[in-house]
Amino acid sequence: MKISGSKLADARGIVVFRMIGHGWFAFFLPDNNLRLSLDGRSGEFVRLVVMALKQKPAPTAALPYFRPEALRFLRNLAKHNDRAWFQPRKEQFEAELKEPMLTIVRKVTDAMTDFAPNFVRPAEKSLFRIYRDTRFSNDKRPYKTHVAAWWSHQGLAKTSGAGYYFHVSAKEVVIAAGAYMPEKDQLAQIRHWLLDHHTEFRKLLKSPAVRKTYTEFEGNALTRPPKGFPAEHPGMDLIRCKQWGLAATLPAAIALKPDFAATVIRYFKIATPMVNALNTPIAAAQAPKKKVLFGLH
Repeated sequence: MKISGSKLADARGIVVFRMIGHGWFAFFLPDNNLRLSLDGRSGEFVRLVVMALKQKPAPTAALPYFRPEALRFLRNLAKHNDRAWFQPRKEQFEAELKEPMLTIVRKVTDAMTDFAPNFVRPAEKSLFRIYRDTRFSNDKRPYKTHVAAWWSHQGLAKTSGAGYYFHVSAKEVVIAAGAYMPEKDQLAQIRHWLLDHHTEFRKLLKSPAVRKTYTEFEGNALTRPPKGFPAEHPGMDLIRCKQWGLAATLPAAIALKPDFAATVIRYFKIATPMVNALNTPIAAAQAPKKKVLFGLH
């Protein structure tokens, strides 16, 4: 930026500072109005300071859905999954994917105060990082090719227990709910609960709303009954599972619609009874034991 005479070139306007009494006062003037006198008498400014204003537009809040540029970024990331490609485009990733994703997560979380209050948490806690953990993997590609979020029950580790999940990739949107990575104790707790509650849990999975909305039940079952469980139990197909989850795969274009957050909320609501059922034995195991007073129960 160059100063030309008493004006600043390339500025859209100027700020004039004037000492009045013991205080400084600032006034904005258009560039072509530099000679305007603040008190009606030209040439009587005291201690004028003129400086340029680069009038940058205020940053706009991200919308609760994605633009086509977001899916294009993910497609390109799948082709160029390396730091040399990603790092110069990190700001683009944050603008097109991270910030809209956080806005979506916040909107979904706000709605969950009504039907899943124990899952309310800051959006930043629900959002997964774009970076892959490659420490124990033969696949050393550094970045995921989707953005994802997971809501876990308050008091549980981020990926444990039963919760809610969705991700967006260039190819699809996946919305899911259930227990996908239960800890060893939680796995046992859910299986023992199913011994007595397999019938009611099966009804939840077969409810009309669930069958209409979700297309997949993800169980990742063992080939044999887990140790200590009766092989002929009527709920063995559920007890053999290592995870219990409902999932739906939708076209990626769903994420570009203004009602995308509302779609996620609708799917989550339908899965809530199943999520609550799976967390019931986990919560019971974590409940503090009542103290016995004077030998009385």
